[in-house]
Amino acid sequence: MVDSFVFRYMKEEDIDQILEVEHASFATPWSREAFYNEIYNNKFAVYIVLEEDEKIIGYVGAWVVIDEAHVTNLAILPSYRGKKLGEALLRKMMTVAKDMGARSMTLEVRVTNNVAQSLYRKLGFQNGGIRKNYYTDNQEDALVMWVNI
Repeated sequence: MVDSFVFRYMKEEDIDQILEVEHASFATPWSREAFYNEIYNNKFAVYIVLEEDEKIIGYVGAWVVIDEAHVTNLAILPSYRGKKLGEALLRKMMTVAKDMGARSMTLEVRVTNNVAQSLYRKLGFQNGGIRKNYYTDNQEDALVMWVNI
């Protein structure tokens, strides 16, 4: 299934489609300005999009600082979920981050998001702690997860 999809680095022209994925995926989506700043002003940021027929159906972002990668976002359009595409995207980011010198990767996930936690555990992530009231939409706690890559 994943063979019919294309991975590539995000560019400014992708922001409109990224925002569609973002709004379909998150209660508090990032703004156009946030993505623009990630592309042009954050020297640590790397973003990968997943396309099918030149349509962006998902993306993943991370900040790679020295030997650590911090996943900022991972999202797939709802109609494409359940097809292992999030796993493929995260695996791709793990490879890219490792190639950039990262030795570990971290992320935050809602404590109630069992589907995402299951994916992360499948890829070797382990629980690292709790960030209290992390999510601004409902003050839900975040589970911090880590993996060596």
